Amino acid sequence: MEEMNWEDNSSNINLVRALTNGDSKKISTSRFSSVLASKDRDYLLSSTQAAEADHHQQVKISDLEGKVIGLYFSANWYPPCRNFNRVLIDVYKQLKSNGSNFEIVFVSSDEDLDAFNTYRESMPWLSIPFSDLETKKALNRKFEVEGIPCLVILQPEDNKDGATLFDGVELIYRYGVEAYPFTKKRLEELQREERLRHENQTLTNLLTNPERDYLLGPTITRKVPVDSLVGKTVGLYFSAHWCVPCAKFTPKLISIYQKIKQTLKEKGGEDFEIVFVSNDRDQSSFDSYFGTMPWLALPFGDPTVRTLAKYFDVQGIPYLIIIGPDGKTVTKQGRNLINLYQENAYPFTDAKVEMLEREMEEVAKNLPVSVSHAGHRHVLTLVSEGTGGGPFICCDCDEQGSGWAYQCLECGYEVHPKCVRAVAPAPVGSIEGR
Repeated sequence: MEEMNWEDNSSNINLVRALTNGDSKKISTSRFSSVLASKDRDYLLSSTQAAEADHHQQVKISDLEGKVIGLYFSANWYPPCRNFNRVLIDVYKQLKSNGSNFEIVFVSSDEDLDAFNTYRESMPWLSIPFSDLETKKALNRKFEVEGIPCLVILQPEDNKDGATLFDGVELIYRYGVEAYPFTKKRLEELQREERLRHENQTLTNLLTNPERDYLLGPTITRKVPVDSLVGKTVGLYFSAHWCVPCAKFTPKLISIYQKIKQTLKEKGGEDFEIVFVSNDRDQSSFDSYFGTMPWLALPFGDPTVRTLAKYFDVQGIPYLIIIGPDGKTVTKQGRNLINLYQENAYPFTDAKVEMLEREMEEVAKNLPVSVSHAGHRHVLTLVSEGTGGGPFICCDCDEQGSGWAYQCLECGYEVHPKCVRAVAPAPVGSIEGR
């Protein structure tokens, strides 16, 4: 989980996209050969583990007939690929152990042979030889690969289920082994099940399991019943000690949390709580990180952590999901709302956000059209989503932003209006003004 590997995807994303070549024939051995072979190669490299075990370094492409194939476009140098690789290895091993007719073929974007070999050592599946540049280029063109990691799923009979899937990475993150055999029918079943779970969602069924009905209090040894949070607005905070963006966001969230709690205490009636959902790598890291937090947490290593990450399709951290008093999801954009509106974002509802956006529009009317910012050499211009702006990462505080921003029209530098440190413009002709 880095931003870091647990990203938000709209529920309206179409998970299934058919190849538009007007051809709906069976993916036969000859078709696999036409896709994966070259004029002087009819084999793939076996995994290094398999090669060491039985001394067979090659697998005939014809042996893939009748299997569901995943074409895995990836590279060792790119952190999101390495993160996804660990997840994919786990899913692959589970599918192979239960006899699933599934295989993966690695299509490398590594920069040199040593990097390819190092990366391939971790992979239990097949690979196209690093030297076969033409086949790798052809596959990238054929499947219109625009970014990595990318997992394209080919069915053994395209005419039975009608689609080649281009969203394998998303499917693996969202459903894991349950996505197999990656057919349109199976994905529709999973989407129906997912809709029902969200419709029937309660705070209790989100945060408990048969072995546990409590959360850890700030002292770790204190146990807080999950039922005590029912009726409150609750933030689920996915984070980890090792995550650099988390280290920047957590102190801000602590400050906002305390301000919201104090305001609600003075008003009486409502309450707000946060639950830490850890992706720390060991108990001591969890204990150290949680020790800095004033809220509650799921126990380290609890199976509910992984269940929640898959349920909410968490692909990057830090990530803050807001659950309303009725137990339903209010927003997955809690982090962005905190960055934009601080404690004023509470209770994070659409109505509150719309009100804050209207207020921001009014404030923007009184902002200068352009400013000189201490952190940048060029003049910055005020923009909105309708005038060239949009979602961005603030170059001053490194946090998300949307709506109004000050943007450099020369180089794209962009900051929140609140992050501007105005200075006098550099004199024309000076080094700073060039």
